[in-house]
Amino acid sequence: MSAEATVEVLASELSTYLDTNRINQVRRAYYYAEQAHEGQMRKSGDRYITHPLAVAHILASLKLDHQSLMAAMLHDVIEDTGIPKDALAEQFGEDVAELVDGVSKLTQIEFRTRAEAQAENFQKMTLAMARDIRVILVKLADRLHNMRTLGPMPYEKRKRIANETLDIYAPIANRLGMHSICTELEDLGFSSLYPMRSKYISKAVAKLRGSHREIIDEIRGKLQEKLEERGLPGRIQGREKHLNSIYNKMKFKHKSFHEIMDVYAFRIITDTEDDCYRILGAVHSLYKPLPGRFKDYIAMPKANGYQSLHTTLFGMHVNIEIQIRTEEMEQIANNGIAAHWMYKNEPSDVSAVNQNRVDQWVKGLMEMRERADDSLEFIEHVKVDLFPDEIYVFTPKGRIMELPRGATPVDFAYAIHTDIGNACVACRINRNLGSLSQTLQSGQTVEIITAPGARPNPAWLSFVTTGKARSSIRHVLKNQRRAESLELGRTLLKRSLKGFGTKLSDVNEAQIQHVVRHNQVESFEDLISDIGLGNRMAYLVARQLVSDQSESGKGVTKQTELSGQEHGSMTIRGTEGLLVKFAKCCKPIPGDPVVGVMDSGKGLVIHSDTCPRLPDDSESRANLTQLKWAKDIDGEFSVELRVELERQRGVIAELANAVAMADGNIERINVEEQNARLGVVSLVVHVQGRRHLARVMRRVRNIKAVTHINRVRNRGS
Repeated sequence: MSAEATVEVLASELSTYLDTNRINQVRRAYYYAEQAHEGQMRKSGDRYITHPLAVAHILASLKLDHQSLMAAMLHDVIEDTGIPKDALAEQFGEDVAELVDGVSKLTQIEFRTRAEAQAENFQKMTLAMARDIRVILVKLADRLHNMRTLGPMPYEKRKRIANETLDIYAPIANRLGMHSICTELEDLGFSSLYPMRSKYISKAVAKLRGSHREIIDEIRGKLQEKLEERGLPGRIQGREKHLNSIYNKMKFKHKSFHEIMDVYAFRIITDTEDDCYRILGAVHSLYKPLPGRFKDYIAMPKANGYQSLHTTLFGMHVNIEIQIRTEEMEQIANNGIAAHWMYKNEPSDVSAVNQNRVDQWVKGLMEMRERADDSLEFIEHVKVDLFPDEIYVFTPKGRIMELPRGATPVDFAYAIHTDIGNACVACRINRNLGSLSQTLQSGQTVEIITAPGARPNPAWLSFVTTGKARSSIRHVLKNQRRAESLELGRTLLKRSLKGFGTKLSDVNEAQIQHVVRHNQVESFEDLISDIGLGNRMAYLVARQLVSDQSESGKGVTKQTELSGQEHGSMTIRGTEGLLVKFAKCCKPIPGDPVVGVMDSGKGLVIHSDTCPRLPDDSESRANLTQLKWAKDIDGEFSVELRVELERQRGVIAELANAVAMADGNIERINVEEQNARLGVVSLVVHVQGRRHLARVMRRVRNIKAVTHINRVRNRGS
């Protein structure tokens, strides 16, 4: 069939729900796209225009509005033909141009395996959905047709697209309630990734269906008979289990193929909600219902707007699953948010509720996006939202709240409002005091008790399950931690500046910016916060702030240029209780040439200048803090000595005595290697500096049995 003929087939399909003027606009978009894509071919060898046309057909089957269909025709025009967005706006209006632009941007997104890139792109998708949900509907139809025609693609590309479909697009279709598109995307993704498994399961299903035909017909006949006997309207359909769902049940629920397939599934579609409950009574009188398997999604719809009665019966020695719903519920179950446009001219409660749920979900995504510090954190929260298994609980006023399975009262509090979650201190479950960490069950009534000035507890992060709760708690804790670290950092910095005889208010703005640039932080507040968190030394920052302003000395040598390559040096006093640590790898002692390395959480770590753990490149070495020892240090420092000696009776005691005579203090002594004649002894000695060390070594060297002594440097920390 030619493309022109197919466009007329589309036009006649559209005539069932669109007026002539709108159909002509869709036709015009088709001819515009056909001209723009002239000469372009798909991998299959078909003309490119067949793809936009097929996408429009998918959207027409969902009865979407004319603007979505026009965007479907034009969705690759900006991307592939270089026609600018302005030109489309001029031809087809701003709304259509915006939709096309949104879909083009989504098409550029590749959800690579790298989590960071995937998360970044998911954020872009959220923004596009927030602006106009139809963007994602056109994109889902585009993805569905691409999945249907994936065959000619190279294996690697097929695998990437299939993974992306199963990870991102199918869950979004499910979240928007579009069951028919979701299941087809899942099955196509599954058969692309696992062609052999898919073939094997579909053969087994076909074989089993053939052998079960008689039982299926008999159950259907009895159900039909019962409905006629009670005068209830309803058409009965058999329900197919799709391949991906069979495979997942076998893989994750460890069920055998026959265990899954021995359940016979039917759907009864009727006229009104009232009829649904009457039919439920009728089927329960025909076969015995299984306890605990009845679910009323009409009174309590799923998060994506799905409504239906579910019951499992036992009859004819098999389990029979039955879903009962109205025609409108059937449309919404299959097409979800897309059904909203179908009922746009005759608005119904169901489609309005469904639209409201989607708006709420997208709004929630936007809130999480604002709170998340980075895109990875954002996608971590959203993944929870895309795979919900809901429970339903009540507020004290009877409002129904749906939450993912495993949710706690804290999740419930944040679902009502962020402020209630933040101020939550206790809860009542069914009017009795309960624990904030306990898992909620469907049907419970939950009341949250708040207190003014209360703050989230960091321990909540270990048990909350919803993305909203997790992102809100993290957001408050980060701000709280920052406020506390700023307060502490400011106090420490003021105290250090006081030691230099100056105040923070006396330091000019130019000098502050100078120090901020030198320390490679965004702002002076970040620098103060780092001091409060223990990542930087208040003494060092204070010294940098006063170095160009005051030449008063105060135990400090002039620093030549803060931001230049040639650092001045700084005097370290060992007894000031500053956040200073001595590196265990090279064990520096007073008198050794030393440098300081800022280490997050450890403050300033002092290394010997020759330590091999220090960076080699000149750029990194330029960031080291050049230090020198104060003259009046009276602390003790550890040094490791290696002594080679001839083995004699009492030589270790002689060694210990020599160290003591030189006022040294032995921390550890260890005989490392021995043979019949020679031994190696490792000594860790406390000394006050290089001169003291020289004295100790001289004493040890004077022992007759000692053949060699040296200081051990650069042992692994």
